Amino acid sequence: MSDKKLRTLVIIPALNEEESLPRVLDDLALQLPDFDVLVVDDGSRDGTACVAARCGVAVLSLPFNLGVGGALQTGFRYAVRHGYDRAIQFDADGQHDPRAIAALEAGLDAGANLVIGSRFGDGVVEYKVGPFRRFAMHILGWSVNRLCKQKFTDTSSGFRAFDAGVLHFFAGSYPVEFMDSTESLLLACFAGFRVREVPTRIRKRSAGQPSTRHWRLALNYLRLLVVIVSQLTRPRRSSRVYS
Repeated sequence: MSDKKLRTLVIIPALNEEESLPRVLDDLALQLPDFDVLVVDDGSRDGTACVAARCGVAVLSLPFNLGVGGALQTGFRYAVRHGYDRAIQFDADGQHDPRAIAALEAGLDAGANLVIGSRFGDGVVEYKVGPFRRFAMHILGWSVNRLCKQKFTDTSSGFRAFDAGVLHFFAGSYPVEFMDSTESLLLACFAGFRVREVPTRIRKRSAGQPSTRHWRLALNYLRLLVVIVSQLTRPRRSSRVYS
């Protein structure tokens, strides 16, 4: 690896997170003072954008709610446009620990293009996952592992690190629906990117409420299962390997 210092951007999609953002941004500034931070305000109806701006980070405000996928792609395009070498996807609700970013970066240093921070396996989770959600995640995980021909323990994790190649790829094409993390993992594997998973620590939400209701969650899991089944029955094209 060259001695050039890699520029890293932390991308935080945020929807109505004015209560939790100050602590999240303070933790990032304390633990990772050399990293740049971008908050993508996904059509919030509270003071999310103002809070982020007062904390001194870059802010992009979407005119209406696009969902996590749309907010993330906005962040990817910003990263590419400003020449970042890497990016970290980070939650606005306080569940992600800035100290765990080192493990994600180590995965990139080891040659991965995309690194997933797993809540399961050897990871540490401080909140409970409901039985329905855990069952659905198990089914999705089994399906994704079969398609990708790899062993992932957490296919829907929103704590991830991307190298420049993946940033360019996702800036051009990224799922905008809920469960974007799982679909984007499939896209990355099909495109030939090297994907690695590392254990991480997930904390309890520091404030606010999850944005997805149970019925909506069920519909989105069903939609994603349809997508996966269609991929399982579709002839696979040869993958291109990215360096």
